[in-house]
Amino acid sequence: MPSQTADQILQDLRAEQFAPVYILQGEEPFEIDRVAEYIEQHGIAEQERGFNQVVLYGRDADVATILGNARRYPMMAERSVVIVREAQTVADLERDPGLKLLLRYLEHPQPTTVLVLCHKHRTLDGRKALAKAAEKHAVLLTTKKLYENQVPTWLTAYVQGRGATITAEAVMLLVQRAGVDLARLASEVEKLLSGARAGKAIDKEAVLAGVGMSREFTIFELQTALIQGNAAQVERIIRFFENHPKDNPVIPQLGLLFGFFARLLVLHQQRAAGPINWRAALGNRAFLQKEYEAALQRFPNERARRVVGYLRRADLQAKGIEGGTITDADILRELTLGILRG
Repeated sequence: MPSQTADQILQDLRAEQFAPVYILQGEEPFEIDRVAEYIEQHGIAEQERGFNQVVLYGRDADVATILGNARRYPMMAERSVVIVREAQTVADLERDPGLKLLLRYLEHPQPTTVLVLCHKHRTLDGRKALAKAAEKHAVLLTTKKLYENQVPTWLTAYVQGRGATITAEAVMLLVQRAGVDLARLASEVEKLLSGARAGKAIDKEAVLAGVGMSREFTIFELQTALIQGNAAQVERIIRFFENHPKDNPVIPQLGLLFGFFARLLVLHQQRAAGPINWRAALGNRAFLQKEYEAALQRFPNERARRVVGYLRRADLQAKGIEGGTITDADILRELTLGILRG
């Protein structure tokens, strides 16, 4: 069966549809942990786990040991659960004799067992027998690290999956704080949900208050100052960031600014073809329409392209690839000087 998303698998699990084998693989460990932890906590009742649930670690187990546990019948329970964490460290997972044993088991799994292999940080070689058998016989999750511009959509869906809603401004603030670290983002959301009133969306004020971010300036104020051409305000905000580095890491800030100006280039193309459909263009960022309208005036197409180039260079500097030793504040100063001058 084709690879599924974590949300698709969790939807089936919440409906009590458990499969005999789950192979969870890939670069993003948070999504693997989400599925494995749900099975660990909900696969069988708590009072049945003593005899019917086993958690193994790959470095301490071989395939024969794993399958020996998987073939056992449950004791006074509907099913048994076997979870293998760090399965990529099982010594004979992809070589004989373990490989032959596992391939045979995938073809004829124990129907009363839920076997979960957590194969983190990399994927099985798609050209080889185990990967092909996993796709054919197991529920397969393949995760990839998200790009910065994909994280807001993921975070919105994650909050909705928890039965809540979040404003686009709040999403951007959380991404500014945690970047692409999904585990940290989820942790911040759980903090906010624990103190939220039922039915009330997580908004900007809730984020500022709930995760301890300084309230004076955020990346959005810097963005507004750049659009207004207010050099004095830009320097004031950069000094604030310099004095509060924990709340204002430069790489996520650059990612948010890059997203804004990249979208501005798209809007220039759309405007050249006719009136802009703002709802379709901005989606859940509709609150930024006035800023984009002002930015379209201040940053014509060619100038906006130069800004994107400045942002690419700043990103390389922030990651230590270009520019030698330079502080985050000086990266922002050099960047914003270029943006203001055009």
